[in-house]
Amino acid sequence: MNSKATSNGPTSSESNSTESTSQVQNLEHHECWALLRTVSVGRLAVLVDGQPDIFPINYTVDGGTLVFRTGAGTKLAAASGGAAVALEADGVDADSGLAWSVVVKGPAKAITGTEGILDSAALYLFPWQAGKKDTFVRVSPGTVSGRRFKVTAPMTWWTQLSGAAKAAPE
Repeated sequence: MNSKATSNGPTSSESNSTESTSQVQNLEHHECWALLRTVSVGRLAVLVDGQPDIFPINYTVDGGTLVFRTGAGTKLAAASGGAAVALEADGVDADSGLAWSVVVKGPAKAITGTEGILDSAALYLFPWQAGKKDTFVRVSPGTVSGRRFKVTAPMTWWTQLSGAAKAAPE
C-alpha cells in the first residue's frame, strides 16, 4: 500500500482524502492466471473432520493447474484423493494502492507415478518450511475467480491501538 502512515498514525492529508472507492473489478480468467504467476505464496482451504481449515502454502503454476508440495499430515490427508479445495492468493501494488485476490476451486490430487513425479520435480518447487515435503499435490481448477479493488486510506481502518505493544502470551 502507498501509505503515509507512521507509528503515530496516518497523516492529516490522508484523513482529508476523498479518494476512497468501493468499486470492485471482476478479473478476466487470463488476468487471474497472470496474477497467480506473480506470487508463490497462497492459502489452501480444506475440510478437516467436517470443519474448514486453512494453511499457508507455496505453490507454482503448471499449465492450467496449481502445484504445491507437502508431507504426511493433516494437509495431505485433506487435500488429496480428489478432495475439493480452494486456493487463494493475493497482492497489493504499493504505488497504486490496488489490491487483488484470486480464488481457485477444484479437486486436489497427490501426483503419483514416475513420470508425474519427475515432471513435478522439474518445476523447481522447493518447500519453504523445514521438514520432509516429498508429495506434490495438483489442484485442477473447476472455477477461477478474481477481483481487484482500491485499498482504502489507512485513516479508515487504522486505530491508535494498531501500533500498541501486545501482551505476552500466557
